[in-house]
Amino acid sequence: MMRALLLFLLSLVALPLRAEEVVMGLSKDSVNITADFDGSEILIFGAVKREAPIRSDPPLQVIVTVAGPVTPATVWRKERRLGIWVNTDAVEIDAAPSFYAVATSAAWGDVISEVEDLRHRVSVARAIRSVGAPMNIEDSQSFTDALIRLRESKGLYQQRPNTVELRDSTLFDTAISMPANIVEGEYTTRVYLTRGGRVVSQHASVIQVGKVGLERWLFNLSRNQPPLYGLLSLVIAIAAGWGASAAFRALKSG
Repeated sequence: MMRALLLFLLSLVALPLRAEEVVMGLSKDSVNITADFDGSEILIFGAVKREAPIRSDPPLQVIVTVAGPVTPATVWRKERRLGIWVNTDAVEIDAAPSFYAVATSAAWGDVISEVEDLRHRVSVARAIRSVGAPMNIEDSQSFTDALIRLRESKGLYQQRPNTVELRDSTLFDTAISMPANIVEGEYTTRVYLTRGGRVVSQHASVIQVGKVGLERWLFNLSRNQPPLYGLLSLVIAIAAGWGASAAFRALKSG
């Protein structure tokens, strides 16, 4: 037993120290969704710890990603038939982040190789997992591309090259904008250090996004007591209609 413990300790001592390691911080670790919520901006910053002098060739690069909760998605293809647009083929995408932003310190091809992107699933396309499609669909990738375009148009998917500022290969920072239509849940933030297209270090943290105040109360009411929530919605709708009618009558008589 003592011999095995000694050999284990010796093996730890023999392990080489990591030449460069990333540490990161966030301007805030939670985002509150309120009635007037119109989006939020997260500042992500950090530094590179070293056990050796700075190498300049190849240069160090930084990638920052923020990923929202992952859920399945169904993508439909529309075709015009008899003058009407109808849904035809559909592909079930197994897992797609509800929000995904990736920012880099240089052009995409200069920061990470295809092999490393495949291994770590860094790019928007790699972050989406689609295992299979119906046998009658030969262009299943086009459905994934369509989902990316749709969510990009809503600000939910962001590809932001050359937006991470890296100073003296040591300090870095970037800002990620989160739109008003984000969903609740845990948003995983990752920072990757790369050199020559290879990931040499990474660090992860979590941002909590959730409703607060009246929004949280209404959300819980709709989930826990649907009949009461429906009745309340009906009362509010009737009150709003009556108020609008009364205001119109007052303006007309005036």
